[in-house]
Amino acid sequence: MCHAEPVTDRPMLAVDAPSLYFRAFHGIPEKAAQTDRGEPVNAVRGFMDMLAQLIRTRRPDRVVCALDNSWRPAWRVRLVPSYKKHRVKHADVEDVPAALVPQIPVLLDVLRAVGIPAFGVDGYEADDVLGTLAATQPAPVEVVSGDRDLFQVVDDARGTRLLYCGRGVAKLEDSDDAAVAAKYGVPARRYADFAAMRGDPSDGLPGVPGVGEKTAARLITRYGGIDDILRALDDPQAGFAPGVRAKLDASRDYLAAALPVCTVALDVPLPGFTPDLPTAPVDPDALLELAERWNLAGAARRLVDSLTG
Repeated sequence: MCHAEPVTDRPMLAVDAPSLYFRAFHGIPEKAAQTDRGEPVNAVRGFMDMLAQLIRTRRPDRVVCALDNSWRPAWRVRLVPSYKKHRVKHADVEDVPAALVPQIPVLLDVLRAVGIPAFGVDGYEADDVLGTLAATQPAPVEVVSGDRDLFQVVDDARGTRLLYCGRGVAKLEDSDDAAVAAKYGVPARRYADFAAMRGDPSDGLPGVPGVGEKTAARLITRYGGIDDILRALDDPQAGFAPGVRAKLDASRDYLAAALPVCTVALDVPLPGFTPDLPTAPVDPDALLELAERWNLAGAARRLVDSLTG
């Protein structure tokens, strides 16, 4: 894999689009953002305003939005069958609020008219696309997401940071390796190991029963990642407390399967794209038509102003 060297002081913004539009949908009441026909556009308007704020405050020279072409990849489900199972509506369809579903194509049309690339890759989640962008694109790269799994892509040497928006874009947590270590007690490169051991109910990952955040962090600090910990279990002199050893030993198969599930892919085959930030909409007529049809004039103006500000 080619690891490009830093060539610019201005960052690429690699945006977790589903993370932001779900946040916008739940953060803005439907009745507060509607068309004249009563159609909700809260997710679209909120996403546009968040993107405008990010561009205005971070001053990137490149912006890319990642999508979930496969929100629950089959290869992850084969390893951990409970993965995101609680979010399945039927078959393998994600349980998405009915009022959000028709807004997503509108949002993608807006991005297309503005000239900001948005894409996913079959067989992978947005996280994997973001991880690959962070690993392969010229640094610095700022990944924007409310998904904690992406703490693992933080890399001070590469110039990769996570702008964690768990409390909203207005309260971004600008995270380098020191911030991850301070928050979780592990280096960013070990966050996937930490998450697999601790578990994550939001992703249907059970974790090791009886091993919480503090114990997981202590184990990683002492032994290294999950592979190292599993090897150490076979050493009678490794110094595990008997109760912890028993818990880990009973969870060997889970840990071996959960680590690749929690690990963000860094080698997704990306489609061709031009990440340069447009200085004006590439299709202003289409953007005007969308703004009029979907009552997005104010949000469209703020997004366009952010490109030229």
